[in-house]
Amino acid sequence: MPLSEHEQRMLEQMERALYAEDPKFASALEGSGLRTYTRRRVYQAVAGFLVGIALLMAGMVAQLIWISVVGFLVMLGCAVLAVTGWRKAPKPGERPAGAVRRPLRTKRSMMDRIEDRWQRRRDEQGR
Repeated sequence: MPLSEHEQRMLEQMERALYAEDPKFASALEGSGLRTYTRRRVYQAVAGFLVGIALLMAGMVAQLIWISVVGFLVMLGCAVLAVTGWRKAPKPGERPAGAVRRPLRTKRSMMDRIEDRWQRRRDEQGR
């Protein structure tokens, strides 16, 4: 269940107060751990991809098809890990999801947004 507008404002005020009171602690809570983890995962996937290429070539040289197939599967799996890890990695300066100052808006359906707009218009006209 998403937060109400009042709850979102309260949370934002608490975040601002935390940053004003102790910016070092607040920046530690943001954490770059997710970015480090995903970067390490991408590097491991690239290394695994290179191992897969080596297996593929070794299987071709030794004329053992099963080694080549294993090498191809390792390459495929590592490519998938690298791409998914790269997409999940937050950009520099961007806060990862789940951090203290995460974006508070959640994905909503088009009908929810239309209903919200309609309600705002009714509230503005009713004044």
